[in-house]
Amino acid sequence: MKLAIFNGSPRYKKSNSKVLIEHFLIGYKKIESEPVSIQYIANRKQKEEQLEIYKSAEIVIIIFPLYTDSMPGIVKEFFETIAQLKQAQNKKIGFIVQSGFTEVIHSVFVERYLEKLTIRLKTEYLGSIIKGGVEGIQAMPSWLTKKLFNRFQNLGEYFAKTNTFSPKIKSSLRKPYKMSLMSRFGFNVLNRIGFTNIYWNSMLKKNKAYKNRFDKPFIESTPET
Repeated sequence: MKLAIFNGSPRYKKSNSKVLIEHFLIGYKKIESEPVSIQYIANRKQKEEQLEIYKSAEIVIIIFPLYTDSMPGIVKEFFETIAQLKQAQNKKIGFIVQSGFTEVIHSVFVERYLEKLTIRLKTEYLGSIIKGGVEGIQAMPSWLTKKLFNRFQNLGEYFAKTNTFSPKIKSSLRKPYKMSLMSRFGFNVLNRIGFTNIYWNSMLKKNKAYKNRFDKPFIESTPET
């Protein structure tokens, strides 16, 4: 098996990672006809099968969302598991890290870890694609996602030709690195009027946690005197 892709999103098949990979494969399959194995790390029942697929793959892409400047626990567990495999070595591994943060800077720290990980696994590092502002792409109209999806399709086509990520596309996806002063000003205005919390408040209400949104469970309360 040449290429295997591991989706590390806890959202499983409802994830934004799945959407990005689907567009990556549209471009990839324009060049490469060999089947690509898509595995979901969140599917714990297929853990052994996933490890066997990892062992047999020549090239591996691991995609996951950023969780508090790091990775989901299931992804960390997956890394720890493959580190124990003798067959983990002598592979080519690339990563795609996506997040809801607009700024790419949030993901650069986990990117450093991923590069070190490949050294420890004794594998060839193909680089990391970093893309911010991904949360909500499944609810956006097509005209808002067209540019992003086209880039991932082109990324897949380039990967099929070269077995690596396009430096040009990689660079175009890593923007903005930080929000501009004007963007920050606009964000602060929207935040003051409560617009930036609409989505998060809806999720809190959906999960019946809205009334607990200001809880601080790890801060010790001061004893009453």
